[in-house]
Amino acid sequence: MSKLHQIQEEEIEKVVIFCPIQNEKEKKYQFAEISRLCYSAGMEVVKIFSQSLDAFNRRTIMGSGKVEEIREFLKDNPCDCLVVDFQLTGSQLRNLSDELQIKVLDRILLIIDIFALNAKSSEGKIEVKLAQDKYLLTRLSSMQGSQGRFGGKGAGMRGPGETKLELDRRKLEKEILTLQNEIEKIKNSRRQNKILREKNGIKSVVLGGYTNAGKSSLFNLLTKENIYADDKLFATLDTTSRRLFLGENQFCLLTDTVGFISKLPHELVESFSATLEEVQNADLVLHVVDVSDEFYKKNIEITNKILDDLNATENRIVILNKSDLINGPIELGKNQILFSVKKKDNVDKLKKIIKEALE
Repeated sequence: MSKLHQIQEEEIEKVVIFCPIQNEKEKKYQFAEISRLCYSAGMEVVKIFSQSLDAFNRRTIMGSGKVEEIREFLKDNPCDCLVVDFQLTGSQLRNLSDELQIKVLDRILLIIDIFALNAKSSEGKIEVKLAQDKYLLTRLSSMQGSQGRFGGKGAGMRGPGETKLELDRRKLEKEILTLQNEIEKIKNSRRQNKILREKNGIKSVVLGGYTNAGKSSLFNLLTKENIYADDKLFATLDTTSRRLFLGENQFCLLTDTVGFISKLPHELVESFSATLEEVQNADLVLHVVDVSDEFYKKNIEITNKILDDLNATENRIVILNKSDLINGPIELGKNQILFSVKKKDNVDKLKKIIKEALE
């Protein structure tokens, strides 16, 4: 069953969003990003509410007046879920659900849910399951008894962790330990592959960048593969590696991996440590950017920050993808190249640049 059919069978959920605003200048960016996350989870956004974090309420994150405003809106516009663009505690999730009588997801669980929807490989499923377990473990006691928070289907209930609330703390801790051991085995296998690769003089190139920048499409173009790609955030979750021939009997190992996003939850960074090691161990990072996105410069900043935090190599090429969708000139910075996967232009030029960067 395709992911689209899976969402259609569950029916598209109608949601309202609440955004606590920390920086008024980035409000538009925040609205756009959380809306795209909801779309990628198969949701229809009905309305976005916001409030300055100066009005922070420990019990419900938002002020009592905002709670009442959302409650009144829901009376005339029934929705399935409230998405809060913030990391909530278990008690805050429960309190909001009880106040509004609606399922509540925070930013972390929404992203984990999208990961659960897209994980296909055994490694991806293990990493998603670990992220779900870690999320629930810290919130288990304060979330229990809030049936409205979970409902029975849809976003927040997909993937390998959908029955985790039935597990007690001890079982969760035991399962987390088992999953961590599985991930450590994956890491060890990757490290052995790295040693073998270095011994044979094979360089590693990783596609990195803000999610939905076109990494998988570029991977397919360069390697003549046909891995899944879609116009949604985190459509590609599983790591894929193939040989990339650079000419003159030279090749490297090209790897497509998970995309990045602002405020990347630490639960995901920890759970996907095996996958992120591919980025950390790369000899070259191809930083793919959707140059047609009005926020592309902000996305570059976010990706650079994450790459720096991962101690990824500074040997990076910025590929300004989707150049066919822009009007007017683009000022190119250092190590930047304009590219269009759709037009298939500059492929030979890009391979030449990759080859030179690996020398």
